[in-house]
Amino acid sequence: MTWPVLRQEAGFCLLQMTGLPWLIIFSRVIHPNGKKECSRSTASGWMDGSHEGTTFPVRQPTMGTAASSQQLAAMEEMKTEKWTELVPMTPLRPGYPDTCKNYFPITSTQRWTHVRLNMYPDGGIARLRVYGIGSKDWSTVKNSELVDLVAMENGGVCLGFSNAHYGHPRNAIGLGRAENMGDGWETARRLDRPPILKADKSGVLMVPGCEWAVYRLGHPGVILKIEIDTNHFKGNYPDSCRIEACALSPEEEKAVVGKDGAATGKWKTLLGPTKLSAHHRLFLSGGQVQPVGVVSPVRLTMTPDGGISRMRLWGFPRAPNPAKL
Repeated sequence: MTWPVLRQEAGFCLLQMTGLPWLIIFSRVIHPNGKKECSRSTASGWMDGSHEGTTFPVRQPTMGTAASSQQLAAMEEMKTEKWTELVPMTPLRPGYPDTCKNYFPITSTQRWTHVRLNMYPDGGIARLRVYGIGSKDWSTVKNSELVDLVAMENGGVCLGFSNAHYGHPRNAIGLGRAENMGDGWETARRLDRPPILKADKSGVLMVPGCEWAVYRLGHPGVILKIEIDTNHFKGNYPDSCRIEACALSPEEEKAVVGKDGAATGKWKTLLGPTKLSAHHRLFLSGGQVQPVGVVSPVRLTMTPDGGISRMRLWGFPRAPNPAKL
């Protein structure tokens, strides 16, 4: 497919998204002759204004207006016109330190798979960040299929935490294994350690302090297997951790983000105090994981402090029981 040589003008961008696997970009352009010889459909919305015999249009976000009828037919066949506008054509600020970041609010709650960014007419964009919550198509998941219910890519969200001095707890549910310590959840050192450390029969330190993070699962479910990964944390891993879970209504969930992570006493022990080690993937299943039924929020607690790079909670997605909320 051959495209005509086109000229554009400065200074705008437009963001659209689609659920289709096509990322073909078309821009609002000026035909090389730049005059009124353009067809009626092409000239639609143009404004007269001559400068040295050339007519310049008003910048508009219309897509593909310089394409031929054959090209438009090809676009329609590939359904590349099925884009929903999330951010209208908007002027950007120059790339100085105090003006280089441009933020745009989005109100759409629909699930998207692809994003298309259009710049007008050309130039440079250093970074594109699209913030949101992962949304898995749970209708494709079988009832007998084990899924990492807390994974960020499956819709898991960190609701609250006690400390994120070196690394945010949302990192612990990120993709793959952590690339470094900064890619995990790491807290500051606590100052309430006793001068003499004692351990219980299982080797877990008996200390008063701890740090916690609360996560909403991407889908309520029954958790059967757990992975706690301290990858990269060699001298600053927690001595132990425990995980609790419960089923909460949306109103009760708000209490989870409170100062102490309380959930009105509904927390049930999913994983009891478990000794951790440096730079190690710990897998737990069977009798180590307590049966607590269908849950949604979970609370990961480390004792006394340190870093956890990843937490995985594998289970079966299930509908919550309204009677237990």
